[in-house]
Amino acid sequence: MTTYDHGTRDVGPPPSQPSATPAGPVASTTPAASQPPQPLAASAGPAAPDGRQAARPQATGGSRLARAWRGRPEDPRWARPALWALLAVTTVLYLWSLGASGYANQFYSAAVQAGSESWKAFFFGSSDAANSITVDKPPAALWPMALSVRLFGLSSWAVLVPEALMGVATVGVLYAAVRRRFSAAAGLIAGAALAVTPVAALMFRFNNPDALLCLLMVSAVYCVLRALEDARTKWLLLAGVCFGLGFLTKTLQAWLILPPLAVVYAVCAPAKFGRRIGQLLLAGLAMVVSGGWWVAIVELWPASSRPYIGGSQHNSFLELTFGYNGLGRINGNETGSVGGGGRGGGGGGGGRWGETGIDRLFGSDMGGQIAWLLPAAFILLAAGIWLTWRAARTDTRRAAFLVWGGALLMTFATFSFMSGIFHQYYNIALAPYLAAVVGMGAALLWERRNEGGRAGSAASAVLAVTVAATAYMSYVLLGRSADWHPWLRWAVLIGGLAAAAGLLLTARLGRKAALAAAGLGLAAGLAGPVAYTLNTVDTPKRGSIVTAGPSVAGGMGGPGGGFPGGGRMGGPPGMQNGRQGAGQQGQGQGQGNQQGGQAQQGQGQGGRQGMPGGGTGGGQPGGQNGFPGGGQSPQNGKGNAQGQRQGQGQNGRPGMLPGGGMGEGGRRGGGMGGLLDGQQVDAKTEAKLERNADDYTWAAAAIGSQNAASYQLATQKPVMAIGGFNGSDPSPTLAQFKEYVKQGKIHYFISSGTGMGGGPGGGQGASSQITSWIEATYKKVTVGSTTLYDLTQKSSASSKSSASSKSSKSSD
Repeated sequence: MTTYDHGTRDVGPPPSQPSATPAGPVASTTPAASQPPQPLAASAGPAAPDGRQAARPQATGGSRLARAWRGRPEDPRWARPALWALLAVTTVLYLWSLGASGYANQFYSAAVQAGSESWKAFFFGSSDAANSITVDKPPAALWPMALSVRLFGLSSWAVLVPEALMGVATVGVLYAAVRRRFSAAAGLIAGAALAVTPVAALMFRFNNPDALLCLLMVSAVYCVLRALEDARTKWLLLAGVCFGLGFLTKTLQAWLILPPLAVVYAVCAPAKFGRRIGQLLLAGLAMVVSGGWWVAIVELWPASSRPYIGGSQHNSFLELTFGYNGLGRINGNETGSVGGGGRGGGGGGGGRWGETGIDRLFGSDMGGQIAWLLPAAFILLAAGIWLTWRAARTDTRRAAFLVWGGALLMTFATFSFMSGIFHQYYNIALAPYLAAVVGMGAALLWERRNEGGRAGSAASAVLAVTVAATAYMSYVLLGRSADWHPWLRWAVLIGGLAAAAGLLLTARLGRKAALAAAGLGLAAGLAGPVAYTLNTVDTPKRGSIVTAGPSVAGGMGGPGGGFPGGGRMGGPPGMQNGRQGAGQQGQGQGQGNQQGGQAQQGQGQGGRQGMPGGGTGGGQPGGQNGFPGGGQSPQNGKGNAQGQRQGQGQNGRPGMLPGGGMGEGGRRGGGMGGLLDGQQVDAKTEAKLERNADDYTWAAAAIGSQNAASYQLATQKPVMAIGGFNGSDPSPTLAQFKEYVKQGKIHYFISSGTGMGGGPGGGQGASSQITSWIEATYKKVTVGSTTLYDLTQKSSASSKSSASSKSSKSSD
C-alpha cells in the first residue's frame, strides 16, 4: 500500500514565490524531508512536505472583494463561488417560512422574552422577568436570542433568525476545517451534507440550545485541527474556550467529544510530549475558566436573591449538571424528569426513552433524522484511517480522520446506549462529524482512484460500495413513509446502483464518464435527506419535542414530533412495544381515564398508538406540529368532557399522557399537553391578565413552564412557572407561595386541569399542594376557555369557613 511519510514542521515556499508542485507519493520508509507527498485532488492546491497546506502566495493586485470572491490562489476558479453559493442556498433554506413556527419551543422563547426585559433574567436564564425560576439549562443559548429581541422587539423572527444564522456559520466553519487538509470539493461535500441533514435543518430553525452547541463543537474541532498543524498553544486555548462556552450551552454534552480530541492531540501534535501535555492542561484551564465563571457566580450568589435553579431538586446548578442534565442522561436516574427518577422498565435494554443498542439510531424514530449517511461515514472513516495508517505520527490528514472520526464514534456510542432522556433531535450532534468524514473520505478515495493499478481499483471499489450502501439506506428510510413520494425511493436506489456500477468501471471510463458517475452517486446519496429537509422546512415546528420529515410507520416522526410511546421508543409498563395496540400508519387511538372517571378517546389521521390520554397531536391548525395529550376543550382541556372527542389534525397522534383530548384544529389545552407544548391564549384571557398587571410582580402563575410561557408570551408580563418545566421542582413551596399571595405579588392562578399537579402524573409535590390550596381558597373565574383563580378574592365557601372559625374562637 502506498502511503505518505510526513515530517513534523511546516515547510513552504517564501511568501513572494509560488509553491513548487509536489512530487508523487513515496513509501513510508522514505525520509520525511526527501520528497513531498502526492498532491491532493486538482482543487487541493500545493502541500508542504508534512502534508499540511503550504503557505499561500501573496496576492498581487486586486481588491479585497475580488480576493474574497476568488479564494485561495491555488484553488480552481469554481471553488470560492461554489462556497458562496452553498452558503447562500443554506441561508435561504434555513430562513424559508421561518415565522410559521411562531415561538417554536415556548419554554425557551419565554426565557428569551424575560431576558430582553431584565438583565438579571438574561444573566441567569430565568423563565420570567421577575426571576422566579430558571430554565433547566445554563443560559448561553438564550443570550443571542435575547439580544436580538432587545434590538428588534419580540417576534418569531427575532427569536429564530439567530439560530438560522448559527446554522449557516456552522456550515462555513465545517467547510473551512475540511478544506485545510483536503480539497475544496471535500469541504463542499461536507458542508452540503451537513446543510441538508434533516435533523440539522430542523434544529437550525428552532430555538433549543442545540444550534449554538453544534456551532461551538465544530469550532472547537477546527481549533484543535489548527493546533495539530504546528502545535501553537493559542489554537488549543481557543478550543478550550469553545468547550467552556459549550458547557454554558448544554452542560456535559459539550464535553462528550473531549476524550478523543485530547488523545489525538497528545499523540499526534508536532511537539515534545511534555509540551503537548502542558498545552492540554492549559486548554483545560481555559475551558474551566470560560465555563466555570458563571457557575461560580451562581453557586456563590445568595439563593434568596436569585431565581431557583430549574431542573434541580435542591436549588443547585451543580446538582442539575451532574444529575438531571448530566450523568442521569447516561444511567437514566433523572429525579424530577418526565416520569420521575430511576430507569424505566423495558425489554432489550430499553426504558421509557426507548430500546438501547447499536441499531438505535437506525430505528423508525431515529433513522430519518440522521441515519442517511451513517453507513457511508463508517465505511469512509475506516478507509481513510487505513490509507493513512502508516504515515508519520504528525500527519495532519490522518489526524483529521482521527479527530472527526473519534467525535463521531464517541457520540454515536453514547446516543446508542444511554438510558436517560433521549429525543430524536439530539442527533444534530452527529451531523457535522459524519458530514466531515464523508467529505474527507470521498475526496481521499477519489484522489487514490487516479493512481491507477491495484490501489486505484481498490479505491474505486470502496467508493462503489459506499454509494450502493448509501442508496440502500435511503431506500429503507424512504420506505418507512410508503405513501410519501413512493417513486423517490426507487429513483434513489436505481440511481445509486447505477453510479456504483459506473465507479467500478472507472478504469475503463474516460474522465467525463467517471465524473458523471460520481455526480450521480452524490445526487442519489443526498436525494433522500434533501427531500426530508424540504418537508421539514415546509412544516411549522412547535413544542418541546419535534422531529424532521414526514410521518413514518412504526415511529413518531412527522410534523408533530415524537415522545416515548411509539415505535422503538418505550412507554410505561403495560404498553405493547411502547405503543397501545398495533396501530400502523392510519388511524390510531389512545384511551385514558379522565377527571371524574370519564373515559375519553382521541383519534388522529396518520396517528399511532400512544400513552393514555386520548386526543390527537398537533399544535397548529390542522393538527400539525404539536405534542399529543391534552387539547383545547370547553373545560380548558381538563379532560372531563363526556364521551368521545375527535381531533381532525393532519398526521396527528393520540394523546400520550393524562390530560384530555385534542379539539378541532389541533389547539392545545391544559393537562399534560401543557407540559410539552404551550397553549393558545384567547383574546379575552389575554386582556384579563393584562388588566392591572403592572400592579403585581407576576400577572399570573401556572403549573409547568410551558403553560406559563404561553400566557407570558401573549401578554409579555411575568408569569410564574410553578414547579419548573416538569411541574416537579419544589419551587415555590406552598409556604413561599402563600407569602407571595399575602404580599399581593400574584394576581391570578391559571388552572391547568388534571395531570400537572406535582409533576407528571400528579402526586403530593409542591405543585399539587399549591393547586389544592388555591382551589379550596380562592374565587374561580372562567374567561373564554380558560379557568382562572383570582388570588385577590377568596371564594364564598372559604370566606364562610373563615368567618365560622373566627366566630368559634370568639365564643371560646
